[in-house]
Amino acid sequence: MNLIGLNDHPTSGKIFIDNIDASILSASERRKIRLFRVGFIFQSFNLLPTLTALENVELPMALAGNSQEEQRGRVVNLLEAVGLDKRLYHRPKELSMGEMQRIAIARALANNPELIIADEPTSELDSKTAKEIIALIFEIKKKERLLLWRRTMKK
Repeated sequence: MNLIGLNDHPTSGKIFIDNIDASILSASERRKIRLFRVGFIFQSFNLLPTLTALENVELPMALAGNSQEEQRGRVVNLLEAVGLDKRLYHRPKELSMGEMQRIAIARALANNPELIIADEPTSELDSKTAKEIIALIFEIKKKERLLLWRRTMKK
């Protein structure tokens, strides 16, 4: 996952992005690819506890240099799409595990990435919520025409 997401360098072999060897890219170029072209859904959510749902989803857009107006409109739409439009100003500790994962999904989609990398996105959830989250990810994938790489637990 870290290799595909350009967080790590391969010790052997190569990773190509649009026919460009990623190992020759600078740290800044790799960061731009992660910010603009890849969305990450982490197993442990990785939400910032001091930020609201809205602010957690806005963060990647702010890092990308989007205006406040662009951010608000997109974030509200994304949180509505994942069923959390009534929880915009709640912090992670005020949310269920399923709600936190929905925020993580919205955050992963914030900059309209071409690729979503999901690291066991349902391992912390009960089976009912896990099914809902997987269905939601695939529904959004279909709408947004995203590539999805998902790592799942081996039983």
